[in-house]
Amino acid sequence: MRPLASLLATAASAALALSAPTMAQDMAEYIEMFEPLPALPPIPSGTTMSAERIDLGRMLFFEPRISASGVISCATCHNPALGWSDRIPRAVGHDGQVGERNTPTVLNSGFLQAQFWDGREPDLEGQALGPIEADIEMAMSLEEAIERLNEFEIYRDAFAAAFPGEDDPVNPQNVALAIAAFERTLNTPNSPFNRFLKGDEAAMDESQQRGMRLFVDNGCVACHNGPNLSDSMFHRFELPGSTDEGRFVVTGDERDRFAFRTPTLLNVAVTYPYFNNGSVDNLHDAVQLMGQQMLGQDFAQDELDDIVAFLHAMTGEMPRIEIPALP
Repeated sequence: MRPLASLLATAASAALALSAPTMAQDMAEYIEMFEPLPALPPIPSGTTMSAERIDLGRMLFFEPRISASGVISCATCHNPALGWSDRIPRAVGHDGQVGERNTPTVLNSGFLQAQFWDGREPDLEGQALGPIEADIEMAMSLEEAIERLNEFEIYRDAFAAAFPGEDDPVNPQNVALAIAAFERTLNTPNSPFNRFLKGDEAAMDESQQRGMRLFVDNGCVACHNGPNLSDSMFHRFELPGSTDEGRFVVTGDERDRFAFRTPTLLNVAVTYPYFNNGSVDNLHDAVQLMGQQMLGQDFAQDELDDIVAFLHAMTGEMPRIEIPALP
C-alpha cells in the first residue's frame, strides 16, 4: 500500500495537470492571428467549377501541344511530383531558355489576390494564358494554340461540354477559364498547422508551437497572413547579385523597384528553392535572410530551428489527381 503522503502528492499533481492550461490553450491569442485554409478558394462571379470545366482544364494543364516545341506544358514547370513547382532556381522554357524568376507553386494559388512574382495579373484566369504566349516559356501564339486544339474531336467535344450553348467554345477566354477552374482544385488541406488551428492540440509538437510564437512575436505574420499565409502585397527585397527589378517593371513606380509579391508559406518545405530567383535552397538560410532584410535582426540557432519546424507543419495533403490520357 502506498503511503498517504504519496497518494496525496499524486492526486495534487493530477489536479494541477487538469486545471493548468494546455500549451495549445495558452496559445489562443496566437491561433487567432491565423485563418484555416478553406476547402476551396473564392470562385469569381460569372464563372463555375463544373466537373466538365475542371476536367478540360486538367487536360489543358498537361497538354504540351499548345507550346511551340510540342513538349512543354503547364505541368513542365508546375510538376505534381515536385510540389507543383520545378525545384530549380529559375524556370527553363522554350529552346532551353532560362527565365529570370523561380517558378512559384500553383498549390493554393486561387487564394492569392495577385499572380506572378510581380503581380501583373489579378487572378488565375489572367495568369493562365501568359505562359503560353511568353517567348521564353511555351512560345506559342493563342491563335496557333486554338488551331491545334481544334484539330482534335475530343477537345471540341470537351469545350462544348464545359461551355454549353456557345457557338464557338474553343477560344482563348475559355482556355483560361478551364485552366483556372482546374487550378482552384489544387489545394492542400489537413496540414498539421491547419489541424492545430481547428483545435487538434496534438497536431503540432512543442518546437512547432514555439516557432509559431516566434513567427507572430517577430512580426512575420504582418505579411504572411490569411488562409494562404500571404498578404498578396509587394515588398522590397534585394537579393545579392539579382538584377530583377520586380514590380517596377509593371508599374514604373520607383517605390516598386525590387518589390515582389509575398509568397505563400503553405507547403514551403517542399517548394524549394526560395525567393524570386531561387538563390536559397534551404529554409534555415531563407528564414535568416528574411529576418535580416525585413526585420533587421539575426535569429539565434534555436529560434531558427523552431521557426523552420513551424514551417514544416504547413505541409498539407497533396491533391490526388489522375494524369489525363491526352488525344
